[in-house]
Amino acid sequence: MNRNYDCKHLTTTQRIIIEKGLLDGESFAAIARKIKKHPSTIAKEIKKYRYFPEREASGTKLPCALRKSCQVRFLCDKKDCVKLCKSCYVPSRQADCKELCPDYTTTVCSKIQKAPYVCNGCQKIKRCTLQHALYSAQQADVASQNLLVSCRDGINQSPADIAMLDAIISPLLKQGQSLAHIYAHHGHEIPCCRRTLYNYIDKGVFTAKNIDLRRRVRYKCKERKKGTRISLSAREFRIGRTYDDFCTLLKTIPGSQVVEMDTVLGGHGNGRQAFLTMLFRNCSLMLIFVLAEKTQECVIEVFDLLSEKLGIKTFNELFPVILTDNGTEFQLPKRLEYDKKGNIRTKIYYCNPNSSWQKGMIEKNHEYIRYVIPKGHSLDSYTQKDANTLMNHINSEARDSLNGCTPFKLSLMLLNNRLHKLLKLVEISPDEVTLKPTLLK
Repeated sequence: MNRNYDCKHLTTTQRIIIEKGLLDGESFAAIARKIKKHPSTIAKEIKKYRYFPEREASGTKLPCALRKSCQVRFLCDKKDCVKLCKSCYVPSRQADCKELCPDYTTTVCSKIQKAPYVCNGCQKIKRCTLQHALYSAQQADVASQNLLVSCRDGINQSPADIAMLDAIISPLLKQGQSLAHIYAHHGHEIPCCRRTLYNYIDKGVFTAKNIDLRRRVRYKCKERKKGTRISLSAREFRIGRTYDDFCTLLKTIPGSQVVEMDTVLGGHGNGRQAFLTMLFRNCSLMLIFVLAEKTQECVIEVFDLLSEKLGIKTFNELFPVILTDNGTEFQLPKRLEYDKKGNIRTKIYYCNPNSSWQKGMIEKNHEYIRYVIPKGHSLDSYTQKDANTLMNHINSEARDSLNGCTPFKLSLMLLNNRLHKLLKLVEISPDEVTLKPTLLK
């Protein structure tokens, strides 16, 4: 016997072959050879997914299977009647055995009690008054797919496991942590995947709800910005520092370390202070500096402070290439590139107008700031100490993009650690990471 069987779920095509084989009167073995399955697989498939249609002559009652040996008496209302009930036939009553007799058993065709278990291909099916059993490839395929889905539906955890998961996950979610961060540090304690956790939260199994997740709605489509009235490409500060020049540099020196730079405002006309943010592309470490105002002088002051404390050589090692936008606070490139003594410390490049996606890493990373300081809130009440606390919590969250590592840990290996000492960068314990407004209140 050929043992080279296909050990997979039956496909729609294979079920059609089974149905056709039944109609042609083929044996299970013959059908099994066509679809490379064991004959027992065919038998199980037919018995599992056959169906029993309603009888066409539903008014005609089926005779009892025990009628030949039946000895039941005294079921009728007639007095002194000693006849067998099966012999007291009244045409108007049409033998109410099913309603009257507790031992009534419906007559079942022997063909559906043994192979092939269905009436497909039976020559007597049109005139047979017994209950039919049929196999349909289409109905069997639908029922099989529904079974596969229903088997994975519901909660496949014990109450004790659910309580344990709730105790781990819910408090951390309410601190503003992401499931990626939680899974990176508690994956060995969680007996299911992240997708399952999302499903449990959606079903309300845990104390934490969907509202405690950062993203549970789709991104809203923003209106396209209109073109600038004065072409930025013609301005002097961009000459030799355009995004095309930046791309050319990366092709020439592929290993160049790039730092993206931007500013964050509290809201239009809402306060004077702003945040200067810098992000290292190689490790996603983000730095936050508080600016008294969003001006060129304040940005230059931060550059001068860093180069003075770190030294020109270390500053150039950490910030060799900076990519930023065309904001007015960055439109004095020579002063940013050189210190007070005229020593070169970095090289500034500018994105194309209205093309913030060209420095998409820092734009995306600003979301972490907005988790703690919602958009529109003034930044005037925050000090540099608050900014340090904020960036330490942000840099201590594990990222999928870093394969479960945190920006802080990666930066210790890739960056000069003098930066960490100067800016008091420290790692927050995984369970203490908080990215909610309560962090700075």
